[in-house]
Amino acid sequence: MPRHGSEDIFENDLDFYEEFIEKRGLNKITQYRTPKIPPLTVKVRRRFTTLKHVWKQGDKFYKLANEYYGDPKLWWVIAWYNQKPNEGMVKPGVVVFVPQPLQKVLTYFNYGTV
Repeated sequence: MPRHGSEDIFENDLDFYEEFIEKRGLNKITQYRTPKIPPLTVKVRRRFTTLKHVWKQGDKFYKLANEYYGDPKLWWVIAWYNQKPNEGMVKPGVVVFVPQPLQKVLTYFNYGTV
């Protein structure tokens, strides 16, 4: 499932993948285009309020997204806001910010409604 709901799908037939495509008897590879995530600037941060969560052993972004947003698939919102692409970059005791209101955050990404 696309992270933001708006990624383009494209057909990859680049020469770089020629051997890969041939070995599998394919003509092309269908892929999601890498999303362009807007930078998190001070101006962008001001658009949202935040809830504070002290990271503890066993925490995962998807668990926080489920707890605060009711949808584990929105893990990327918390990761983006904290500029941490994965949980391995967050140590216990660190404060993680959960941007609110969710609908306003998703609108910023042109994600639509929850």
